[in-house]
Amino acid sequence: MKSPMVSDLAPGQSVQGVFLVQSKEVRQKRTGEPYLSLVVMDRSGDIDAKMWDNVANVMDSFERDSFIRIKGEAQLFQNRLQLTIHNLQPVSDSDVELSDFLPASRRDPQEMFAELEGIIASLRNPHLKALLQRIFSDPEIASKYRQAPAAKGIHHAWLGGLLEHVLSLCSLARFTSQHYPGIDEDLLLTGVILHDIGKITELEYTRSFSYSTEGGLLGHMQIGIRLVAEHLPADFPPKLRNLVEHLILSHHGQLEFGSPKLPVFPEALLLHHLDNLDSKMAAVFASLERDRGTPGQWTGYNAALERSLLDTAKYLADAPARNGAKPPSNAAGKAVKQASAFGQALLSAFDTTKESK
Repeated sequence: MKSPMVSDLAPGQSVQGVFLVQSKEVRQKRTGEPYLSLVVMDRSGDIDAKMWDNVANVMDSFERDSFIRIKGEAQLFQNRLQLTIHNLQPVSDSDVELSDFLPASRRDPQEMFAELEGIIASLRNPHLKALLQRIFSDPEIASKYRQAPAAKGIHHAWLGGLLEHVLSLCSLARFTSQHYPGIDEDLLLTGVILHDIGKITELEYTRSFSYSTEGGLLGHMQIGIRLVAEHLPADFPPKLRNLVEHLILSHHGQLEFGSPKLPVFPEALLLHHLDNLDSKMAAVFASLERDRGTPGQWTGYNAALERSLLDTAKYLADAPARNGAKPPSNAAGKAVKQASAFGQALLSAFDTTKESK
């Protein structure tokens, strides 16, 4: 196993190790000289990295998805750990173990897929069951569904993350369908299982996580609609097909957040809110875990959530004199500038619940 891992780094630590380049930007200092702004990663997480000096000598020697050996120092910047790179050099693929660099679910993918197959087998609607069984009997789809992350970086961004996210949603769907009378549980579960199926080809995940050309052209909703059409049984009821496709197309909940249609029946609206809730909570827990080793009660600013988060375990355990500590100054006032449209989509879970209050 490689050493050090991103999760092992601490402020002030000297760092010498190999990392995978998740993103690379060449920027300019005020003097006009170039500097490197990178995100590097291994299977334990990712970290921002900056190289300020001697950049011209190395900036063309590697690209995104390259492996590089870094010599530098871990430092805190705005309460978030960051690497300052003193030297770097490219590393050949043959000199690394790829499994050290891609984050993966703690759960076994075969075990999770067996759980999914059990859920599908439990459906009472014969048409929905037949559709799902036909889709997941396709070996290529099944293999990719076991491997795919749920997102490029915001939530469940690890191998097996899509399947883990879907199984979590299945539990929530079963609970809420019992809580709200009149919900068609089979229809809701079908929407849960298929809503993000397009991500199996929207995303690339053989090295770092990025968007495929197909994903950039179509997006995961349109890809999902295509997959359903390709595997639709001949006797599938047309009206039921409309409902299934609407679940896929409307699950982001708002037109400005990428859904071409607003959710217009109970199962569709419930799917939207459950999806946002699960993705939001995964982002919260990931942010808390990422900054667990940093000092202070607050995480660094999370652009997707548009806030810093309070670590309540640190807060309750800390000395009373420090309980009045304030969040980092960038937690307020910069949210609109830093959040992307997709980040706002993730946040809409709570905003859009105003409709039901």
